Amino acid sequence: MKVFFEKLRRWLSRLSFRTGVIVLLCCIPCYILSFAQMALPISTELKGVLWFVLFGMAKTLQYGGLTILGVEGVKRLKQWFRSLKNHNTN
Repeated sequence: MKVFFEKLRRWLSRLSFRTGVIVLLCCIPCYILSFAQMALPISTELKGVLWFVLFGMAKTLQYGGLTILGVEGVKRLKQWFRSLKNHNTN
């Protein structure tokens, strides 16, 4: 099983920076839906199942996106946010 996860991690890390950012952005709607569905007039059991599925998808997309980006990609993304913040304050 460990070999499978290592192969998956290597495959994900070969994907592009842009793909990693897109996957990370896809986790946002899943987080929103996982909590917004609590306001629906449905049974408690169905709410629990929906929360489990949507929150699980959000976490999977989050960790997948971070694996695709890697350490250098995260640094690059932070640098982009800093430059955007500095540009807006000037």
